[in-house]
Order: sequence, then structure tokens, then C-alpha cells
Amino acid sequence: MRNSLTRRRFKSLPRTAAYALMALALPFLLAASPGPEDSAQPPLRTPTNIAWTDSTVAFASSGDAFRGLVLSRRCERCHGVEGFSPSPAIPNLAGMDKLAFWKQLEDFRDGKRTSAVMLTVSSLLSRQDGADLAAYYAMLPQTADPSDTRGFPQALANQTHAAVAARLISQGDVSRGIPPCQDCHGPVAYVRGAPSLISQNGAYILNELENFGNRGRGNDINLRMREISRLLSEDERRAIADYYGAGYGLFPVGSGAK
Repeated sequence: MRNSLTRRRFKSLPRTAAYALMALALPFLLAASPGPEDSAQPPLRTPTNIAWTDSTVAFASSGDAFRGLVLSRRCERCHGVEGFSPSPAIPNLAGMDKLAFWKQLEDFRDGKRTSAVMLTVSSLLSRQDGADLAAYYAMLPQTADPSDTRGFPQALANQTHAAVAARLISQGDVSRGIPPCQDCHGPVAYVRGAPSLISQNGAYILNELENFGNRGRGNDINLRMREISRLLSEDERRAIADYYGAGYGLFPVGSGAK
């Protein structure tokens, strides 16, 4: 009854007024009824709440390493007593850059990077705690210790992976728009502000490359890792992970030394 009454009232309006009402309503109708292309687009998402201002950089870099040592006791079960995990699927933290460490911890706390375990852990830590932990782990040596239980390095199961990874790390693939890994992570897998790969576990690297590739992880600014990982084949992802996991990142690219 209400719809028929509305139609009669609309028809009784002067033609110019009816057209004016239609023009006003059109944008709202379009917004409420997205087309196939619009509905296929992923929702807008802020990758991180971190803005690298001078004050933020100064804060993240000024932690107390001794206090970080005390706080690290709650991290040892997963990440190892000296920052080297016994499990290749869990990241090593020893020697990690302060800024990279602090940002990842903040992203876990903000839900920008997902992990049920790390969400719980990070929620119990203050921003100052994060800076202190970053200072402590950044100063830890990456040399082997006979008394620890680290899983790094892992044996390189497929020797052909070394050549594939060395090419992608040093040269990338221009034809597919893939930059060299070392452009961001450094020629020996280390550069300030980027996650360290120089002594990172292979299974962890592979898992994160797959997460970036399938958009399960999205805390990279400017979509860089999501796009690169999407362009890499499964075998190329595994080759890069195996290369770094075998400890080859400690040496000049392509040397094949351990």
C-alpha cells in the first residue's frame, strides 16, 4: 500500500521535480549497489599504525638493553635463550634491527599482523618494553654457540635452489617487475629498518612469503612484499627460504659457502 502511494505521489510531481529527485538519489543507489568489479576489490586496510617520524625513530632506538634482558625471559620458550629458536618455523631474533623489531611488535599489538600467541604477548608489553626488548635482541651475537639449541642453519635439501635464490636475491626478475631481495634487506641480508634475513630460519621465511602472497599478512607499507610474493612461484619462494635458512645469507650472494 505504501509503495503504491509513493509511486502515485511521484507521478503527480512536475517532470522537472521528478528528474531532480532522481538525480539526487542516483549516487546513493550506486553506492548501495556495487557492480561486479567493485565487489571484487579487497577492502581498504591500513597496513600499520607506525609512522616513521623523527620522534618515533628516536623512541624505538633508545631502549634499555639490560631491562630488555629481563623482559626476554618471557620470550625464551619460543625464540630461544639467546635469540635463536630451536624450531625452524619460529623466527630468530638475535641481531635483529631495533626499528624492524619494534615495528613488528607494535603491529602485533595493533592487530595489523595476526598471531594469537603474539597478540597475547604484545598486549602485556608497553611501548617502552618493546623498545627495551629491541635494544637487547639487537646486541645479541649471531655466531654459533655449542651450548644452545638453535635450529639454524638448516641443511639445503635441494642444491638447485641455491642458484635460483642467488639470482633473485642479487638481480630479481625485471621481466616480472621483481626487485632484488638485497635492495631492501641488504647485500648480506641486513639493512637498518628492515627485517634481518642473515640468520633467519627457512621454514619461517617460507611461511611469511606465503602469507604475504595470499594476503594473509598485510603489514608491509606500500604493498611491497605482498606484490613480490604474489609474483614469485612456489618453488622460488622455497628456494629463497632454503637459501637464507641454510646460512648462505652470511656470505656474498652466489658464493655457496656456509
